Amino acid sequence: MRKIAASLGVLFLTSAPAIAAGKFVVPDGCDAFVTVQHADCQVSYHYTCSRDPDGDQWSVYAGPDGPYYMSRIDRETRWVESHDLITPESDRLGSEKEPASFTTLIDTGRDDFDFTTISGTGEVRRYAGHDALKGGSVTIDGVTLERTEFALETFGPDGSFLHRRSGRQLISRDWRLFFADTEHFENAFGDVEDSTSTPITFAFPGDKGFLSGTPQFGCDQMMTMLDGQLVPASYRGQP
Repeated sequence: MRKIAASLGVLFLTSAPAIAAGKFVVPDGCDAFVTVQHADCQVSYHYTCSRDPDGDQWSVYAGPDGPYYMSRIDRETRWVESHDLITPESDRLGSEKEPASFTTLIDTGRDDFDFTTISGTGEVRRYAGHDALKGGSVTIDGVTLERTEFALETFGPDGSFLHRRSGRQLISRDWRLFFADTEHFENAFGDVEDSTSTPITFAFPGDKGFLSGTPQFGCDQMMTMLDGQLVPASYRGQP
């Protein structure tokens, strides 16, 4: 399960993701390879940057109000860093008792991981869980993906349970990338949520919809009144 939260420093501050003229603006020195429309009113952009180690890639997620989350993974889909573009808060990889490995998942059918993250304020969280090939594949908009299942638990710095997530995801071997499918979430307070964020369409360079700044599917058409003006209803937060 690779979508959760090295600081970008000045580079991040000067090239934060943005939408201009209805299109996602790819940071300088980077090349986008696919734009994905998801079932839950999200659009994601996936790109690589020449400054990064070989195999690293970025994902940026946007809703009706623009980009709100970005993350970087390495070739083994190890989570490296993430940034909340609204707050903004950031997290980076800490210690790894058992690093995640996409290669192990492909070769053996299961990969276990156990690592920590460190927030910008110094808060440490531990993530432990696994990914497993479920068997079978699905073709979505011409792209063949394999089905996986995952389970993940998150713990605070004192070892206390914070929340758990489980469900199904889809992977691309060619891109070495995970996509969300269906998920069950519950936390220590008893809150429970089920969500679906399955990819619906894929747009590549030159395609209509590539780098589109507008989510296309699952957006609530109801409007809410704010300061006397109609604005889109709120949408689900970061992946």
